[in-house]
Amino acid sequence: MEQERDPAGPDGHRQYEPPLAQGRGAREPIFNLPGVVVALIVACVGVHLTRMWLLSPQQDFEIILRFAFIPLRYSGDYTLDFYAFVSPLSYAFLHGGLGHLAVNTIWLAAFGSPLANRIGTLRFLLFWAVTSLAAVGLHYVLHASEAVPLVGASGAISGMMGAAARFGFRIDRSEGRAAFAGPILSIPAVFSSRMAVTFLVVWFAVNLAMGLGFGAPGDEGSIAWEAHIGGFLAGFLAVRAFDGPKPARP
Repeated sequence: MEQERDPAGPDGHRQYEPPLAQGRGAREPIFNLPGVVVALIVACVGVHLTRMWLLSPQQDFEIILRFAFIPLRYSGDYTLDFYAFVSPLSYAFLHGGLGHLAVNTIWLAAFGSPLANRIGTLRFLLFWAVTSLAAVGLHYVLHASEAVPLVGASGAISGMMGAAARFGFRIDRSEGRAAFAGPILSIPAVFSSRMAVTFLVVWFAVNLAMGLGFGAPGDEGSIAWEAHIGGFLAGFLAVRAFDGPKPARP
């Protein structure tokens, strides 16, 4: 994504500025992820590697049965046990394969890092939980009678993408770390930004294409695009509730 390059925007907040060559210490680190993002990535990777290397196929099936989100569990004649309350959150730490895990890890690092630096660890974890729940919520409304398990962190990550649109993709790296800068844009202001509108159109078009079966060959029906949209809308509409104190103007 293109980022603004003016040292200071019209709101007085510092924008992205390429680091000057002022010696070896002037370069910005390539990997400078917040601890909470690293912890979530490690958790997702650790769970997947454990399933691959330490569990038998039967044990892995039981993990999916218990901890993935299965809509029919809530719509059929089933007793709501412990796993029924855990799975709307635990599903986000399960992934369908290494490719699925790799894509989500990359997007989590890219969109989660500036958001976590902006709102802090606790608010970020709450944001992760709320957008994960919103993702399965919309998925459930549209697929209440299905028994196909839903897995993956894509819903929460889509929420982070929705939040990014509300910041107009303004990035502040003045302290050596990427963070969303400036006040959260109003929804009308978002739709007056060419960059934000382009991002929204492309994002929804890609997810609509997935829903119509234009994904990878042989992968039709495996991408829960409804969950993506549910998480995205939650992040887009509710990010202001997770924001901390407004940054002081310099």
